[in-house]
Amino acid sequence: MTGTVDHNLKWGVAKRLEFIDFRLFWDGFFNRKDIVDFFGISEQQASSDISAYQLRAQRNLRYDPSKKSFVRTADYKPEFIGPFSDRFLLQLMAVNRGLMSEEDTWFSQMPPIEVVGQLRRRPTNPTYLLRILDAIKQRGELELGYESLTGSPGGIRVVAPHSFLYSADRWYVRAWSEQHNDFRDYNLNRITSAGLPRECDIDPSMDLEWHHTIELALIPNPRLDKAKQVAVAAEYDMTDDELRLPCRLSAAFYLINEHNLDLAGDKIKPEKQQLVLRNLDEVIQAREVVRKLSVEALRNKKSR
Repeated sequence: MTGTVDHNLKWGVAKRLEFIDFRLFWDGFFNRKDIVDFFGISEQQASSDISAYQLRAQRNLRYDPSKKSFVRTADYKPEFIGPFSDRFLLQLMAVNRGLMSEEDTWFSQMPPIEVVGQLRRRPTNPTYLLRILDAIKQRGELELGYESLTGSPGGIRVVAPHSFLYSADRWYVRAWSEQHNDFRDYNLNRITSAGLPRECDIDPSMDLEWHHTIELALIPNPRLDKAKQVAVAAEYDMTDDELRLPCRLSAAFYLINEHNLDLAGDKIKPEKQQLVLRNLDEVIQAREVVRKLSVEALRNKKSR
């Protein structure tokens, strides 16, 4: 059952057993008081939870009388949380950035952390986000105040949002644009106002760039020396020195831009372009074809 939820357990019990697993994994120990204080339960209930954990994973812990705590054993294997180190690191980042408080985590104490070159952006207005979410649920449209960097003047946009996209530390909403009669991405941090949702007859399935995927074939840059190619392949957990990554056509640009995958090899040092997109031409061609089909479908709908 490693890393899975036991559906025979009540939700509260399952979360407390996960808490025990988390503390053993990251801290190497816990005691009954930790459970009592964090969840606000009785000592009797905490003892029952510990017994329930021991029934499922006796190998994972032993009681140390000198520390008055249960400690992780050498045979420990995650029973409820799974070996998901990224969850731990993402929570560290969120606390550091002020996106969540340390009390909202299961840390007994925060390890030292420094975020290099962190650029804080204007937070997303919760009212704007709520109205966008409502428009998505209702398959409606709304007016957004928006400051664009693509050449279009800032001002009001009428959009019909259908999905969110996250890339390179930015959140976007994917939406049909009345102004362009096309599907586009809007940076949540550049939205300056949001009206109430209203009816709209645009079908999100017409966003063919969003609904079509393609496999990106990523390989270590052949211009790197062999040792560095091996290191890159290991970092991205490649198989046979290749990473096959399914990606929405509309989102491929962000990955290509982030890793400089569209720059000619002689224009940039290989250390700054550690990955190469082996099927770049195929991706560009597929996106152009699908985008054309989507634009034509929207144009035909508008002309009816």
